[in-house]
Amino acid sequence: MMAFVTSNYSTRVLNNFKSAVQKTDWEGGFYPVTIHFSEDYPSKPPKCKFPQGFFHPNVYPSGTVCLSILNEDSGWRPAITVKQILVGIQDLLDQPNPADPAQTEGYHLFIQDAIEYKKRVKLQAKQYPPLV
Repeated sequence: MMAFVTSNYSTRVLNNFKSAVQKTDWEGGFYPVTIHFSEDYPSKPPKCKFPQGFFHPNVYPSGTVCLSILNEDSGWRPAITVKQILVGIQDLLDQPNPADPAQTEGYHLFIQDAIEYKKRVKLQAKQYPPLV
């Protein structure tokens, strides 16, 4: 389930997108994502970020999402829609790409200790409770 909370068209930023990933270890959390569209969009992909320190193998410590369709040099195409970006991010949460790690701790736990990785994911879900 996805929900758009606010957007700021004057600065080309989509703020506070909340993703509720159901029937996964991520269930129960609403994860804030900010999407910044540059003046060059759609020729160049938007920058997508979770809060700094977000725990996931494919999210840099800065919060920037590492996803092939957001890579200007490889997967980005101007025909990719905002909905496809959001669905891609949502899918990435539950299906990390170990071939393209962005975060050491998340990557190592995902690869080496699945039980601890799942615990951390569930703990993070509690850090981002649903809006009432």
